[in-house]
Amino acid sequence: MKRTFHFQLFILCLIFLISCGKSSEVSKEQAEKIGISWKLVSNFIEPEGSFEAKFTIKNGSDFVLDGSNWKLFFSMSPRPIQTNKTPQPAVIEHINGDWYQMIASKDFRLNPGDSITINYTGTEGVIKETDAPMGLYFVFYDKEGKEKDIVQVADFTVEPFTTKEQILRGTRDLMAIPTAETRYKDNLAFTTLGADQLLKIIPSPVKMTSGAGTFTLTSKANVFYQEGLETEAKLLIEKLKAVTGTDFPIQKGSPQTASASAPAIVLKTGAMSVNGIAKEAYKLQVDQNGVAITGSDAAGVFYGVQSLLQLIPTESYVKKSDSVILGYVQVEDAPRFHFRSMHLDVGRNFQTKESIKRVLDLLASYKINHFLFYTAEDEGWRLEIDGLPELTEVGAQRQHISGMNAPAMQPSYGSGPVAYDKGKHGSGFYSKADFIEILKYANERHIKVIPELNFPGHALAAIKSMEARNARLMKEGKETEANEYRLIDPDDKSVYLSAQAYKNNVVCVARESTYHFFEKVVDEIAKMYKEAGLTMDTFHTGGDEVADGVWTKSPMIDKLLKENPKLKGPKSLQTYFFGRLLPRLEKRNLKVHGWEEIALTKTPAGAYLSNPEFVGHPVFPYIWNNVFDVDLGNRMANDGYQVILCNVTNFYFDMSYDNDPKEPGLYWAGFVDTRDMWTFSPYNMFKTTEETAMGKPMKEEFVGKQLLKPEARKNIYGVESQLWSETIKGRDMMEYSILPKLLGFAESAWTERKWENVADDATRTKMIREGWNVFANSVAQRHLPRLRYQNGGYNYRIPMPGAVLENGELRANVELPGLTIRYTTDGSEPTANSTAYTAPIRLVGKIKLKSFDAAGTASRTSEIAAK
Repeated sequence: MKRTFHFQLFILCLIFLISCGKSSEVSKEQAEKIGISWKLVSNFIEPEGSFEAKFTIKNGSDFVLDGSNWKLFFSMSPRPIQTNKTPQPAVIEHINGDWYQMIASKDFRLNPGDSITINYTGTEGVIKETDAPMGLYFVFYDKEGKEKDIVQVADFTVEPFTTKEQILRGTRDLMAIPTAETRYKDNLAFTTLGADQLLKIIPSPVKMTSGAGTFTLTSKANVFYQEGLETEAKLLIEKLKAVTGTDFPIQKGSPQTASASAPAIVLKTGAMSVNGIAKEAYKLQVDQNGVAITGSDAAGVFYGVQSLLQLIPTESYVKKSDSVILGYVQVEDAPRFHFRSMHLDVGRNFQTKESIKRVLDLLASYKINHFLFYTAEDEGWRLEIDGLPELTEVGAQRQHISGMNAPAMQPSYGSGPVAYDKGKHGSGFYSKADFIEILKYANERHIKVIPELNFPGHALAAIKSMEARNARLMKEGKETEANEYRLIDPDDKSVYLSAQAYKNNVVCVARESTYHFFEKVVDEIAKMYKEAGLTMDTFHTGGDEVADGVWTKSPMIDKLLKENPKLKGPKSLQTYFFGRLLPRLEKRNLKVHGWEEIALTKTPAGAYLSNPEFVGHPVFPYIWNNVFDVDLGNRMANDGYQVILCNVTNFYFDMSYDNDPKEPGLYWAGFVDTRDMWTFSPYNMFKTTEETAMGKPMKEEFVGKQLLKPEARKNIYGVESQLWSETIKGRDMMEYSILPKLLGFAESAWTERKWENVADDATRTKMIREGWNVFANSVAQRHLPRLRYQNGGYNYRIPMPGAVLENGELRANVELPGLTIRYTTDGSEPTANSTAYTAPIRLVGKIKLKSFDAAGTASRTSEIAAK
């Protein structure tokens, strides 16, 4: 009896041990068989402005997931997570930034072959596939709770967004659900124009007169250039060779040194004024003698060259020939604003040096002359700095860490647990040589690169790097050196959450080492400019989005406030920081650029007011916020600041083109398309900012707000477009977000808005509608196709066609008239060889439609069912 009992006990223990063995060991191969799907359930839940989503885990492995042997980590567009009302098998917790974890309940058990669903809720609607969790990976733990294995999820599915509850952001969202039918309705205002009505040059010149006759440009035409214009001449012949396949002869001097009858392209400078502007101006003439470009300066000549290249027929780009036919023309042109800029964030997701150079070529083509190169952000430090190796050794790479306070960078935006993982974009930096090469490349194209260091907020990568440096040097017994560039108060217990959901991204403004660090970085970057043969005369200090709660529980800050009774608490410290930083930068002869917050004060209630303290200093606020503070740009210009308008409602490339769930991008400030970029009127922005993020007309938001005073127009220093890179993964996504929006922005930056001062709403609306129709046709028919062939081809967006069925007939159109719409009825995807839609036609079946340009670039597919 005793032996039988022991035998039965032995069998039970053996079964238990076998079961435990399966639950304590997992191979990478088995872990990758654990499948996960994610579904947005609804944005129409209580409280208003919340969402519900769910994960489903299917255990295809031979491994038992229990309450302690695993966690799931992932990135997701940052949103506060709410407490579950109904107990769930696991909970979703926010860690830091866009980094989240799923933690199992104690009694969790998922056996091989089983599946389980975890529901959760959060704040702010989710309407894009690019909002979904990304970069998912499991961390497996041993019995002591120590990390054992990290395995990236190989089987992950995002379920499609198809219902109203998934596509709209709750009852306050007034946007239409995007369909083929809604697109068709929106596009009815547009008509297709003939080639003679198109804009040959974008941005539009001040004056352009076409003549009768043509000039055939071949390599027989010598390119003559005046002293100092060799760079412009070489770039011209490089571009001409890309179109014709032939080399053009080039020589310094004038055509008088050659045969009088020989055709020529002549580049020279001379005194001139176009529309009252004598800087960056040019005159371009094409006649029987060839091409003559005269600029007020080298930049003017360069822009004349860009216009000449745009005069080359699109067909010459599509089908190369050794000759190009140019119509006779005279152009007189100069920019509206000298400061025309684009910002690019490479901190959130890295872009290669080669991709940056492609962007610089684009900017040059459309006469953008500044480039705000955003290389330091919470999520990454991208520039090698002599003497501070940790900035790139730590700050330039992201990987799994064992807690948000580790001296390393956490995963963000889907970068996953492995640094420099192939196909991910979280890690990377520019060496000094890379940066110098970029500076030279930009300068050759008359683009000034503006470097940046964003303080006091958005500084997590710098903070983490300097904490790693501090730890290294303390271990070596070098305490003084360890603290030389430290950026935080280690005893700070302040609780806050930044706009991107970080809890630890603000430097300590009471530390002298914080200012010393800033100066060190500025000086090292200035040395790189010098090595490039340039002088750094402008620096961008960031300064945006310092969260409430910062500096409220810091002993160092408490001491600072006690010693400086004039300071009115933590909310006054951002102004204090900039006030201490500014003289150090002025001493270095720098113009100081920064987001609007650098020139604002914050009231105890949290409202921002224009700060008169820095008026008269070389301080240039960039105005991004016209959503929550609609007249801020007008107020600051009226108060005497030289402002740069970066309005989020019109100039943010990262805002999605529309609310289609598959259209990538952000939308916290609404949807921004090419027309929004093109329409913007800097001197009367209320007239061209049309609706809120939720689709509500903006008109009532402007009641009682300040207009720009006529005498303050001189204080609009310029305009800038922005590309923040939260949703930008790689070169193709970057270019897709920029193009064709950049063309609309370039028009606003260079060309006067004729409707700007038209008071009558109906007249102004008519002018905008007719002007946009011309611009849209020009983009579609002439300018986009050539981008397919420049620099090996850019990835630009073609809009989906609209379609309806009326009386059994298919009717289709597109927002950029002149694109070709092609369709199928057999369920296959339309191609460049599919039937072209030319007129209403009776069809049956499932109709799929795509738009194509002359180069064969296609849109995504529209669908409509015909019975």
